[in-house]
Amino acid sequence: MTVERVNYLQLGLPVGPYTHAVIHGNTLYTSGFTAFGTEAQESSISQQAKAIFEQLEIIARAQKTNLENLIKVTIFVTDLMDMAALRNTLSDLYGTQTPASSLIKIQGLFAPELKIEIEAIFAL
Repeated sequence: MTVERVNYLQLGLPVGPYTHAVIHGNTLYTSGFTAFGTEAQESSISQQAKAIFEQLEIIARAQKTNLENLIKVTIFVTDLMDMAALRNTLSDLYGTQTPASSLIKIQGLFAPELKIEIEAIFAL
């Protein structure tokens, strides 16, 4: 089975040794995305999550899928105090199609104002 590595021009080229997404069979795996470089970069965790999901939707649309085919997310957060707001935002974004999910508290991300990073797996 082939492995396809894909970058999406709308997201800008990666600045490190990674690709935006990898497709293997009927599964799409994304790298971790943050709100870095978006208007939400210095905003709340909810606004940052929305900005991340805008990026994930760009990838999904390019691969002719959508958030309803989101299988799993891994969410990295820097502060657990914002969980109620984050849960509400994620519930709104998912609707009735909730994916499997892992939440990991980390000390920090590569820029101090970033509060969240999300990686995703989609069915194609």
